[in-house]
Amino acid sequence: MKRRTFIKSLGMAGVAMVMPDKMWGVALANNANAVEEIESMDVVNQPKPGYKEQEVFKNDDVVIRQIDENTWEGNGHLMANETIYLIKGATSAILLDAGTHIPGLKKIVEDIVKMPVTLIATHVHPDHTGDAINDWAEIWINAADEVNAPMFMKGYPGKKLYLTDGQIFDLGGRQIEVIFTPGHTPGSCAFLDKDKHYGFSGDSFGSGNLLITTNLTTQITTCQKMSYFLDKYGIEKMYPGHYMGVNVETPKRVSDIGELCLQLRSGQVKGEPQQGGMLKNVYASRGVRLNYNDEGVR
Repeated sequence: MKRRTFIKSLGMAGVAMVMPDKMWGVALANNANAVEEIESMDVVNQPKPGYKEQEVFKNDDVVIRQIDENTWEGNGHLMANETIYLIKGATSAILLDAGTHIPGLKKIVEDIVKMPVTLIATHVHPDHTGDAINDWAEIWINAADEVNAPMFMKGYPGKKLYLTDGQIFDLGGRQIEVIFTPGHTPGSCAFLDKDKHYGFSGDSFGSGNLLITTNLTTQITTCQKMSYFLDKYGIEKMYPGHYMGVNVETPKRVSDIGELCLQLRSGQVKGEPQQGGMLKNVYASRGVRLNYNDEGVR
């Protein structure tokens, strides 16, 4: 599916929710030229891709690369390199997210790992719970993101299973722990492999451009909580929801986001208004761009 076709298929409400770029500063609801405007915009803070991982699969919809012996990342091309992660143990495998539009995804990933794959969503947005979720009879989500499901999982025919904070997925010799990280959405989650000292953060910390659709206080708490677990488990990096090969999330990035949100909430620093966007303000510092609403003046 071409980018233009997909954007049109979302409708303006869907587009405004998911696009991690300058269209957040544009009023789209009644704009007949919205598709052209979106296509002409540069993605904010999107680095030039620099993948070092070896390609193991490629078609028109996704490129899958191998991170290590039992871990893969895959990138679509519709929403800022939206990323999926395939994680294998000795007895089972999981897929974090399903991208935007990747036909045949279930067969692709199961052919790679040679076993059935359980689908888990880091959060419910259409660049992570796109139409490939319909290939699975079940999907794990955080129940707090049910608020987004009517729009972004519309018509899903399978069963929704609900994650719990601290839940462990035992893949056989490999354990993946669920950490609730609300902020980007109410039900955003991160997933940690403490033995390998890395994790997977979805859009919880923005891949460089964080959209806080809840509020600053929630994001602050999430950063403090995640900093605790990163230190406790010795996590060195987290692979984000829009991985470019050069933009892993570090403990310092998480700490910086928390500090910047504290400064914004207290009024110590001030963002700039975004005209017409769903999120009212933007503030850029320390290599990140924060998009947020006016919680500090409520």
